[in-house]
Amino acid sequence: METRPSGPNEKQPPGAGRTAFIPGPRLTGWVDRFAASHGAVQEEPDDGGTLLKAADGATALLRAPWPVDGRPGRGATTVERLASLASQERRLGIILARRGGYAVGVVSGGKVAASKSGSRYVQSRSAAGGSSQQRFARRRENQANALTEAVAGYAAAVFAGHSIEYLVLGGDAALSAAVLEEKALKEYASRTRLAFLAVTDPNATVLRRAAADACAVRIEVTDPL
Repeated sequence: METRPSGPNEKQPPGAGRTAFIPGPRLTGWVDRFAASHGAVQEEPDDGGTLLKAADGATALLRAPWPVDGRPGRGATTVERLASLASQERRLGIILARRGGYAVGVVSGGKVAASKSGSRYVQSRSAAGGSSQQRFARRRENQANALTEAVAGYAAAVFAGHSIEYLVLGGDAALSAAVLEEKALKEYASRTRLAFLAVTDPNATVLRRAAADACAVRIEVTDPL
């Protein structure tokens, strides 16, 4: 999963970039510490988010976890409104899938309300050639298809009875997208997709971390040169 630094002043090589996930209630404090570490901050809109430019050249791009959708955050400043927006409870459906593992869940307030996770074997690519390679490729494709179909069924069962507002995919981008295209998830295919989560080896623990990240403000920090 992406880097989760302990604070805005964590030491990194000059010019290095990192991503932090900060829950709404902690955002104002994070920005205050960023300014204390890097100097006076200026705000400007950028790429669908809010860019903070510090006096020493450090920047922090803040992105809300979900769109406003008629429920704007409250506050006197942009950061306060963003913190308020991220503190709202929105119900998300999460699908994490990689070759060999999956985790699906319903999330609200950064917590997992319902879930299922497990393993499902899909062979790695083979360097062999000729007919053996073709047989291997067909077998691998069949295994991948079985995985996507099974995970879609698990997700549909977990999502049932919950008012899913948004979807979050993670793990292997192509594989998780294929899960969503299965018939079992047809009614959810039109839901707005939030930012993709880069996770490895999906399991119950990874799902809990993904749930917190999906409901947090995503901050891309670049240190001064």
